[in-house]
Amino acid sequence: MEEKIKFTHSLVVPTFFVLLLWLIKCLEFLFEFDLFFLGLYPRKILGLAGIITAPLIHGSFTHLLSNTFPLIILGGGALYFYRKIAYEVFFWIYILSGLWVWMAARPVYHIGASGLIYGFASFLFFSGVFRRDRRSMAISLLIIFIYGGMIWGILPLREGISWESHLAGGIAGILCAFYFRKVVIPREYDWEEEDEISEEDESEDEKELNDPDESEPMKFKYIYSPDQKRNEEDKKGSSSGS
Repeated sequence: MEEKIKFTHSLVVPTFFVLLLWLIKCLEFLFEFDLFFLGLYPRKILGLAGIITAPLIHGSFTHLLSNTFPLIILGGGALYFYRKIAYEVFFWIYILSGLWVWMAARPVYHIGASGLIYGFASFLFFSGVFRRDRRSMAISLLIIFIYGGMIWGILPLREGISWESHLAGGIAGILCAFYFRKVVIPREYDWEEEDEISEEDESEDEKELNDPDESEPMKFKYIYSPDQKRNEEDKKGSSSGS
């Protein structure tokens, strides 16, 4: 039951955040106004507000749709596997990525939640690299398999794409993974407990084989072949006749 609640919570929270983004975009469309001015404009005092508002604004429905499922999947993954620190990670990725874009990006309006996506992806991947436990490394491999192609998004290859936001989010995710690497995450997964039990059983079996109990000598049962059994009976018969 707890596992079901945890899984539901991990999906509901990022889904509500995505619904907020869709609500903002729908209102923008229905009332025919453009919220681009709420974007992040580097090195301008008014642009500082964009650190908070820019991830909530998207240039088009296509732009928002492309961010929808990665936000739910990666945000949900962070909440499910690292629930103890997930909200802190979200806060620091949100603030640091926006601040760095404001400090160093091109002087244009930067909008969209893709920086958060890159932040979550890099956090999940590098948590496995820094922690080096089996569960975290498995998550890292899964992230590489699903979102490995995102690496090209941190390069200035496409016009109109805020690669600076991608890069800043990725770096923020790495820093969060490193900073929280020693925070113990409770193991609440049945498959992990089964693996631990099986490993303990194997170690006990190996110990018994390597260090048998001297108080109980090993007993062997000799198995006769048919010919050997016949020869033994003949010998017994001959000895009894004499």
